[in-house]
Amino acid sequence: MRKLLSADFSRLWKDKIFWLCMGAMLIYSVLYMLNGCRQATIDLTEYNYSIDKYYFHFAISIGIFCSLFSSMFFGTEYSDGTIRNKVVVGHTKTNIYLASLITTITATLLMMLVWLVGALVAIPTLGVWEMGIPNLFVYLLIAIMFVMALSAICTLVNMVSANKAVTVAISIFLILGLLVFSSMIYNALSEPEMTSGVLITANGMEAAEPAPNPNFVSGIMRTVYEFIVDFLPTGQGLKMSQLEVSRPVLMIVSSVTITFLTTFGGIVVFKKKDLR
Repeated sequence: MRKLLSADFSRLWKDKIFWLCMGAMLIYSVLYMLNGCRQATIDLTEYNYSIDKYYFHFAISIGIFCSLFSSMFFGTEYSDGTIRNKVVVGHTKTNIYLASLITTITATLLMMLVWLVGALVAIPTLGVWEMGIPNLFVYLLIAIMFVMALSAICTLVNMVSANKAVTVAISIFLILGLLVFSSMIYNALSEPEMTSGVLITANGMEAAEPAPNPNFVSGIMRTVYEFIVDFLPTGQGLKMSQLEVSRPVLMIVSSVTITFLTTFGGIVVFKKKDLR
């Protein structure tokens, strides 16, 4: 395992896609936070701008960067025959898979770290975190765990698909699909229970009496929707970006569960895969 990790990390530090992702995350972070600072300085309303509002925005996009990097990185190993050579020299498929997972997790966490460091540029204007240090640590722990879950999902795809182009497409569209699905569920939960329309009267436009919203999700279905958002790493990212984390323990346990199940399933499939 140590030799496998050493080889993977040696490639990682030289990988152009990895450094492009790192650079993109840094630029994205700085520009996004500076835009937040600009909004805070020109908005004359009493809206309370704080660094909290912008700091966790990376949680929405980190999965895309993870899928892009990992599919390109390990797709190359398949196309170059590197994975087959690892088996030939005596490494077990389990160790090869786990080394790939650890490499993906490390790379994605480094991308997240770059965002977090770059986002500190907003502190002189927006100040420090109003949520407090304990809550900040909770959010960061959730982020670390769902990054591991996303990495596990991407590793599963990357290690069972031998075609580089197919791997890149599946990885990116899978994460995008999970993000869109999570957004749909999240938006459904955001529907208000009551809505007020507008009436055109002789006196002009007037607010109508509140009426039940037919799109409001209630009962057992709401419980199911809430669980889905808290369970999926993309749903967790959406809630983090909106500072709406309400069940951190469930989120962490969900991420651990996804990481374990996808890793176990991926190893089983990978061990049966013919690498010739």
